[in-house]
Amino acid sequence: MRAELRPLRWGRFSTLIRPKALAWLAGLMALIAALLVLGLTHGTLPIPTSDVARALFYPEVLSADARYIVQEIRLPRLLMALLCGAMLGMAGAAMQSITRNGLADPGLIGVKEGCSVAVLLLIFQFPALSVLWRPVVGMAGGLLTALLVVLLARDISRPRFILIGIGVSWAFAAGMGVFMTTADVRDVQTALLWLAGSLHAANWTLVSVAAGWALPAFALLLFTARAADVALLGNHTATGLGVRISRLALLRVLAPVLLTAACVSCVGSIGFVGLIAPHMARFLLRGGQTTLLVGSAALGALLVLLADNIGRLAFLPLQLPAGIVISLIGGPFFLVLLWARRDRF
Repeated sequence: MRAELRPLRWGRFSTLIRPKALAWLAGLMALIAALLVLGLTHGTLPIPTSDVARALFYPEVLSADARYIVQEIRLPRLLMALLCGAMLGMAGAAMQSITRNGLADPGLIGVKEGCSVAVLLLIFQFPALSVLWRPVVGMAGGLLTALLVVLLARDISRPRFILIGIGVSWAFAAGMGVFMTTADVRDVQTALLWLAGSLHAANWTLVSVAAGWALPAFALLLFTARAADVALLGNHTATGLGVRISRLALLRVLAPVLLTAACVSCVGSIGFVGLIAPHMARFLLRGGQTTLLVGSAALGALLVLLADNIGRLAFLPLQLPAGIVISLIGGPFFLVLLWARRDRF
């Protein structure tokens, strides 16, 4: 394994890289670029690639309709798909690392549902408030849910942490079901579309909100990646090497909740990305926490972007929300993981 590593130095900073991992990451970036081009050029109104380039760099030479479609509809939607996929993929990788459980995911321990309930309450009870409040309220709901699950499980590294999280998420889902059956039909339609994880309402404001909350969380996870590698050696060993386990656990749980809250607040509930992307990253890239985080972010972005393109283009003129397309893949994947780990529960 060490023979595959190569040193990379930049000034006084140095790290070890795996050339195969870099090759895989380059391939993932190429796939993401291809999906971006596909998403920008295809739709109800096809736009040639040359016109897309003009809309991005020389918008004054294009018609108003083509410029509006590219700049105000398709581009923010695709960027939101990239951001949300990267956020969910990195959140899942961090959660699986700190819990040492391959089934851990913010969506499976109730965080996603807690965020959803909090944001729905904000939308329907305080509709005049700015969208800037949604991540704040969603983060509060997600943190309270995570705290509840941790208190009930008492140990985040044991399988019952996941089982209790699933139970809490079902409880929140039941609460949302009560709302769906008692609320006004117009509110129910709005809530259903939002909960399905649709990117159709993405705009530049939501993109900036998501990016503003995502970047600090990304930096926090990458900053603690080396300590997380040491923590995998065991609590006693990590403490002896100078890692503060309690503070690390707090930061590595806070960041995924923040990422999940930002994603849910902007586009609704998109499940299973945080479960699937880290497993794919481990299989393709291997390496330590930094490689896992970056790979999970890239694969998560690829998954959501692919799901959104499929849902938007495969059934024209109808559109399926990206959350539904992802669930069609994630449900069987989760069952396979449960079967593979059936002796650990």
